[in-house]
Amino acid sequence: MNLLELFAQHDISILIIIGIASLFAGFIDAIVGGGGLIQFPAFMILFPNSTIPTAFGTNKIAGLSGTSIAAVQYAKRVKFNWKLLVITAITSFVFSFIGAKLVSRIDVNILKPFIFFLLIAIAIYTFKKKDFGSISTKKLTENKKYLFGFLLGIIIGFYDGFLGPGTGSFLVLGFVALLGFEFLEASAYAKVINCVTNISALYVFISQGNYIIEIAIIMAVSNVIGSIVGSRMAILKGNLFIRKIFLFVVCIMILRYGYDVFFS
Repeated sequence: MNLLELFAQHDISILIIIGIASLFAGFIDAIVGGGGLIQFPAFMILFPNSTIPTAFGTNKIAGLSGTSIAAVQYAKRVKFNWKLLVITAITSFVFSFIGAKLVSRIDVNILKPFIFFLLIAIAIYTFKKKDFGSISTKKLTENKKYLFGFLLGIIIGFYDGFLGPGTGSFLVLGFVALLGFEFLEASAYAKVINCVTNISALYVFISQGNYIIEIAIIMAVSNVIGSIVGSRMAILKGNLFIRKIFLFVVCIMILRYGYDVFFS
């Protein structure tokens, strides 16, 4: 499909709106994750005839594009523990693949009430603990770091393949709460690992033909632009700024899952 056919099939205003939504999603996602909370609902509203797997696949293409750029930006500024990163990334990859395989076989709604109440607890804790994520707090042994990274990869990897929205935010939370990272360092690790989980889940969706490539390209370009701006702003403004965005994203996630639990 060329551009003329694309414009003939879809109203230009719809393409502009999905582009703007993807740009904002890329901006938020680059800072603290959660871009899918904006991008995915926008896609479903604007393209209501698309199936859920197609929506997932199209959004993953766009999300991976922006996340990859953000990962490169952070890698220039943050020193990684490569062994920890590889352990978490490989585990995430495997369990994201498993989650994506199971998404069409298991009712995803069974997890939503648990996630809803968990998010409320996270928001309250983060709001009350003012220094949460502002400094590195835990001095763990190397073995404990690798164990926590392994567990984080299992839980968040599966979540990303199975549900998806907010994966980056959960990764950031995991690195801050379990490994004692500051927000900037946690965001850097989260971006790299989120790339890996996206690749794993995206392989499943693409192999099944669940994507709309023309729309995905528009979303990807917009997502990349937002991601560049967001990652640079996070690096420039630091942990306090990232903490505020994190709280904002968690509140959006509470509203989203609250709606799913009580009204859908």
